[in-house]
Amino acid sequence: MVKSANLELPLVEAAQAQKHVTVNESLIRLDAVAQLVLQSISEITPPSDASDGEVYAIPAGAEPPWNAATGQLALRSNGGWEYITPRAGWQAWVVQEQAMYRFDGTDWVALSLGSAVGPQLKTLSFDHVVTAGPSQLTSAQIPANASVIGVTGRVISEITGDLTSWRLGVSASDNRYGSGLSTGLNGYVHGLTGQPQTYYSATPLQLTAEGGDFAGGTVRLVVHMIELGIPAPV
Repeated sequence: MVKSANLELPLVEAAQAQKHVTVNESLIRLDAVAQLVLQSISEITPPSDASDGEVYAIPAGAEPPWNAATGQLALRSNGGWEYITPRAGWQAWVVQEQAMYRFDGTDWVALSLGSAVGPQLKTLSFDHVVTAGPSQLTSAQIPANASVIGVTGRVISEITGDLTSWRLGVSASDNRYGSGLSTGLNGYVHGLTGQPQTYYSATPLQLTAEGGDFAGGTVRLVVHMIELGIPAPV
């Protein structure tokens, strides 16, 4: 099927049957990218409760089915996902960040921070399903060479087990981002370090039970970090 050069809108062909199908598909894509709003540029887990019309920028490390479309935009449509390739120069309001971003051909860069080679404020957001045991590491990892300002979180499904509370950190410091944390629904994490902590290799977060062991639950975690942009290759 012939598509337009920039937005990849399907074009109606001569003597085509069911023309309305092609036209409607084009209108849905146009509706998504005009006045572009991205729900997130860091979410790695495709949300099952996304509404039709919502758009996400797919980061590296995304889970299936997004993992085959890294760098593209995922448009929720008819309960499934359609993928759109962004072009350098596209701008979008990112709901999760409450800020405007521009696509530089590789990454989404906050407009307030200028060029892509400057310091970039980023977040890594993911849901961690708690497993049984005294401690555990997250599958999502802090990227290498990122300076973390802090980690926030929210218990979105009650943490169960015989523990009294829990702490959050990394293997080298298991309470770096909080201790005595609540296990109840909507319990939260607000872990700030006195100064940014740089991780030179990819590093998972560690959850540790206090006063007992974990049995289950789900925690939504957000890593707030700074990364330095590298000039584009010549």
